[in-house]
Amino acid sequence: MTDNSVFIGGKPFMNYITGVVMQFTAKNADDVVIKARGKFISRAVDVAEVTAKRFMENSVFVRDIRIDSEGFRNSEGRDVRVSTIEITLSKNRQ
Repeated sequence: MTDNSVFIGGKPFMNYITGVVMQFTAKNADDVVIKARGKFISRAVDVAEVTAKRFMENSVFVRDIRIDSEGFRNSEGRDVRVSTIEITLSKNRQ
C-alpha cells in the first residue's frame, strides 16, 4: 500500500494543489489524505476545497475529515498541544 498523503506547511499554496492532483492522476490514487497541524490547518482546508471544486471538479469529493491534537515538548521545555486535521479526498465512482 502506498501512502497517498500530502503534508501542508509553508511552501507556496499551488505546490500542494499540484501534489494532490498528481496523486490522483499520475499515481492513480483512489484516496488522498491532506494533513496539517496548527497554523497550517486553514491552508489544508483551502487546498482541499480548491482541489475538489476547481481543479478536479466532479472528479473528487471530501470523504472524511478528522480532527485531533498532539502533545509535545517545545524548545523551552514546556508541554504544549497542537491541533491537527486530516482531510480525505476520494475519487467519484461513476
